[in-house]
Amino acid sequence: MTNNFPEILTSEKINERHIDFRNVLFGLDKNVISIENLEYLTKIYNSTKQLDIRSKILKLLYDFDFATLKEFFSNAYKKERYLDMKIYALRGLANFVEEKDITKLLEKLNQTLAKRQETTPYNYQEYELLKGKNALPYLVEKFGYECFKQTLEQVNRQYNAMPEAFKGHFTTDENGESVMLRKPEEIKTIMDKFWEDDRKKYVK
Repeated sequence: MTNNFPEILTSEKINERHIDFRNVLFGLDKNVISIENLEYLTKIYNSTKQLDIRSKILKLLYDFDFATLKEFFSNAYKKERYLDMKIYALRGLANFVEEKDITKLLEKLNQTLAKRQETTPYNYQEYELLKGKNALPYLVEKFGYECFKQTLEQVNRQYNAMPEAFKGHFTTDENGESVMLRKPEEIKTIMDKFWEDDRKKYVK
Protein backbone atom coordinates (compact mmCIF):
# COMPACT_ATOMS: atom_id res chain seq x y z
CA MET A 1 0.00 0.00 0.00
CA THR A 2 2.84 2.38 0.87
CA ASN A 3 4.49 1.65 -2.48
CA ASN A 4 1.46 3.03 -4.30
CA PHE A 5 1.65 6.41 -2.56
CA PRO A 6 2.52 9.12 -5.11
CA GLU A 7 6.16 10.16 -4.96
CA ILE A 8 5.36 13.78 -5.79
CA LEU A 9 3.65 14.09 -2.38
CA THR A 10 6.73 12.85 -0.52
CA SER A 11 9.20 15.43 -1.82
CA GLU A 12 10.83 17.78 0.65
CA LYS A 13 10.62 20.60 -1.91
CA ILE A 14 6.96 20.63 -2.85
CA ASN A 15 5.62 23.33 -5.11
CA GLU A 16 2.03 23.38 -3.94
CA ARG A 17 0.99 25.60 -6.84
CA HIS A 18 2.35 23.21 -9.47
CA ILE A 19 -0.43 21.65 -11.51
CA ASP A 20 1.02 18.13 -11.26
CA PHE A 21 1.15 18.33 -7.47
CA ARG A 22 -2.42 19.63 -7.27
CA ASN A 23 -3.75 17.03 -9.71
CA VAL A 24 -2.19 14.20 -7.72
CA LEU A 25 -3.34 15.49 -4.34
CA PHE A 26 -6.90 16.27 -5.39
CA GLY A 27 -7.16 12.95 -7.22
CA LEU A 28 -5.60 10.87 -4.44
CA ASP A 29 -7.31 7.58 -3.64
CA LYS A 30 -7.83 7.13 0.12
CA ASN A 31 -6.99 3.45 -0.26
CA VAL A 32 -3.29 4.23 -0.74
CA ILE A 33 -3.10 6.11 2.57
CA SER A 34 -1.51 4.12 5.39
CA ILE A 35 -0.03 4.70 8.81
CA GLU A 36 3.39 4.63 7.12
CA ASN A 37 2.70 7.41 4.63
CA LEU A 38 0.06 9.67 6.19
CA GLU A 39 2.83 11.84 7.67
CA TYR A 40 3.48 13.25 4.19
CA LEU A 41 -0.08 14.58 4.09
CA THR A 42 0.07 16.03 7.61
CA LYS A 43 3.35 17.76 6.76
CA ILE A 44 1.80 19.32 3.67
CA TYR A 45 -1.18 20.44 5.73
CA ASN A 46 0.99 22.03 8.40
CA SER A 47 3.21 23.84 5.90
CA THR A 48 0.66 25.20 3.41
CA LYS A 49 -1.32 28.43 3.54
CA GLN A 50 -3.62 27.25 0.74
CA LEU A 51 -7.12 26.71 2.18
CA ASP A 52 -8.23 24.31 -0.52
CA ILE A 53 -5.20 22.08 0.09
CA ARG A 54 -5.78 22.02 3.86
CA SER A 55 -9.46 21.27 3.30
CA LYS A 56 -8.65 18.41 0.92
CA ILE A 57 -6.17 16.84 3.35
CA LEU A 58 -8.66 17.02 6.22
CA LYS A 59 -11.21 15.24 4.05
CA LEU A 60 -8.67 12.63 2.99
CA LEU A 61 -7.78 11.83 6.59
CA TYR A 62 -10.92 12.39 8.70
CA ASP A 63 -12.14 8.78 8.48
CA PHE A 64 -8.89 7.21 9.64
CA ASP A 65 -8.37 6.32 13.30
CA PHE A 66 -4.60 5.95 13.39
CA ALA A 67 -3.53 7.05 16.88
CA THR A 68 -1.10 9.67 15.55
CA LEU A 69 -4.00 11.56 13.99
CA LYS A 70 -5.60 12.51 17.31
CA GLU A 71 -3.13 15.33 17.92
CA PHE A 72 -3.25 16.32 14.27
CA PHE A 73 -7.03 16.80 14.28
CA SER A 74 -6.96 18.53 17.66
CA ASN A 75 -4.42 21.05 16.38
CA ALA A 76 -6.29 21.44 13.09
CA TYR A 77 -9.50 22.25 14.94
CA LYS A 78 -7.72 25.01 16.87
CA LYS A 79 -5.95 26.30 13.77
CA GLU A 80 -8.83 26.64 11.35
CA ARG A 81 -11.03 29.73 11.33
CA TYR A 82 -13.64 28.74 8.76
CA LEU A 83 -16.38 26.72 10.44
CA ASP A 84 -16.61 24.07 7.73
CA MET A 85 -12.90 23.36 8.16
CA LYS A 86 -13.40 23.09 11.91
CA ILE A 87 -16.17 20.55 11.36
CA TYR A 88 -13.92 18.50 9.06
CA ALA A 89 -11.25 18.50 11.78
CA LEU A 90 -13.89 17.60 14.35
CA ARG A 91 -15.08 14.69 12.19
CA GLY A 92 -11.56 13.29 12.49
CA LEU A 93 -11.23 14.12 16.17
CA ALA A 94 -14.56 12.45 16.94
CA ASN A 95 -12.86 9.10 16.30
CA PHE A 96 -10.74 9.66 19.41
CA VAL A 97 -12.60 11.77 21.98
CA GLU A 98 -15.80 11.41 23.99
CA GLU A 99 -19.09 13.22 23.50
CA LYS A 100 -18.53 15.50 26.50
CA ASP A 101 -15.32 16.82 24.95
CA ILE A 102 -17.01 17.43 21.62
CA THR A 103 -19.88 19.23 23.38
CA LYS A 104 -17.42 21.70 24.91
CA LEU A 105 -15.83 22.40 21.55
CA LEU A 106 -19.20 22.92 19.87
CA GLU A 107 -20.38 25.35 22.53
CA LYS A 108 -17.73 27.81 21.38
CA LEU A 109 -18.31 27.01 17.71
CA ASN A 110 -22.04 27.71 18.14
CA GLN A 111 -21.23 31.11 19.60
CA THR A 112 -19.03 31.89 16.60
CA LEU A 113 -21.79 30.63 14.32
CA ALA A 114 -24.29 33.00 15.94
CA LYS A 115 -21.92 35.92 15.39
CA ARG A 116 -21.64 34.97 11.71
CA GLN A 117 -25.33 35.76 11.35
CA GLU A 118 -24.68 39.29 12.62
CA THR A 119 -21.42 40.04 10.81
CA THR A 120 -22.05 38.15 7.53
CA PRO A 121 -25.83 37.62 7.29
CA TYR A 122 -25.63 36.24 3.74
CA ASN A 123 -22.94 33.68 4.53
CA TYR A 124 -24.52 31.02 2.34
CA GLN A 125 -21.31 29.30 1.18
CA GLU A 126 -20.25 28.37 4.71
CA TYR A 127 -23.78 27.27 5.63
CA GLU A 128 -23.99 24.99 2.59
CA LEU A 129 -20.65 23.39 3.50
CA LEU A 130 -21.79 22.83 7.10
CA LYS A 131 -25.03 21.30 5.80
CA GLY A 132 -23.16 19.11 3.32
CA LYS A 133 -23.54 15.34 3.39
CA ASN A 134 -19.95 14.93 4.64
CA ALA A 135 -20.29 17.48 7.44
CA LEU A 136 -22.86 17.90 10.24
CA PRO A 137 -25.53 15.58 8.78
CA TYR A 138 -22.90 12.83 8.59
CA LEU A 139 -21.84 13.41 12.20
CA VAL A 140 -25.45 13.39 13.41
CA GLU A 141 -26.11 10.12 11.60
CA LYS A 142 -22.88 8.37 12.65
CA PHE A 143 -22.65 9.44 16.28
CA GLY A 144 -26.15 10.65 17.15
CA TYR A 145 -24.75 13.08 19.71
CA GLU A 146 -27.14 15.76 20.91
CA CYS A 147 -24.44 18.41 20.47
CA PHE A 148 -24.15 17.62 16.76
CA LYS A 149 -27.93 17.76 16.40
CA GLN A 150 -28.10 21.15 18.12
CA THR A 151 -25.36 22.64 15.95
CA LEU A 152 -27.03 21.37 12.78
CA GLU A 153 -30.36 22.80 13.94
CA GLN A 154 -28.69 26.17 14.53
CA VAL A 155 -27.11 26.09 11.06
CA ASN A 156 -30.49 25.31 9.51
CA ARG A 157 -32.19 28.13 11.44
CA GLN A 158 -29.63 30.67 10.32
CA TYR A 159 -29.70 29.35 6.76
CA ASN A 160 -33.47 29.54 6.60
CA ALA A 161 -33.39 33.11 7.91
CA MET A 162 -31.54 34.26 4.80
CA PRO A 163 -33.36 35.68 1.76
CA GLU A 164 -34.27 33.05 -0.87
CA ALA A 165 -31.72 34.57 -3.25
CA PHE A 166 -28.92 32.96 -1.23
CA LYS A 167 -30.33 29.44 -1.04
CA GLY A 168 -30.04 26.38 -3.23
CA HIS A 169 -27.07 27.35 -5.39
CA PHE A 170 -24.91 24.34 -4.54
CA THR A 171 -24.58 21.47 -2.11
CA THR A 172 -21.85 19.07 -0.99
CA ASP A 173 -21.85 15.31 -1.56
CA GLU A 174 -20.68 12.41 0.62
CA ASN A 175 -17.09 12.92 -0.51
CA GLY A 176 -17.06 16.61 0.31
CA GLU A 177 -17.20 17.66 -3.34
CA SER A 178 -19.31 20.64 -4.34
CA VAL A 179 -22.30 19.91 -6.57
CA MET A 180 -23.68 22.91 -8.43
CA LEU A 181 -27.48 23.08 -8.43
CA ARG A 182 -27.65 26.12 -10.69
CA LYS A 183 -25.59 27.42 -13.58
CA PRO A 184 -23.20 30.30 -12.76
CA GLU A 185 -25.08 32.72 -14.98
CA GLU A 186 -28.35 31.86 -13.23
CA ILE A 187 -26.77 32.47 -9.82
CA LYS A 188 -25.43 35.82 -11.02
CA THR A 189 -28.85 36.86 -12.28
CA ILE A 190 -30.51 35.97 -8.96
CA MET A 191 -27.83 37.75 -6.95
CA ASP A 192 -27.86 40.85 -9.14
CA LYS A 193 -31.62 41.15 -8.81
CA PHE A 194 -31.43 40.83 -5.04
CA TRP A 195 -28.81 43.57 -4.70
CA GLU A 196 -30.65 45.83 -7.12
CA ASP A 197 -33.91 45.40 -5.21
CA ASP A 198 -32.05 45.96 -1.95
CA ARG A 199 -30.45 49.14 -3.30
CA LYS A 200 -33.83 50.53 -4.34
CA LYS A 201 -35.02 50.37 -0.74
CA TYR A 202 -32.56 53.09 0.17
CA VAL A 203 -32.99 55.26 -2.91
CA LYS A 204 -35.64 57.96 -2.67
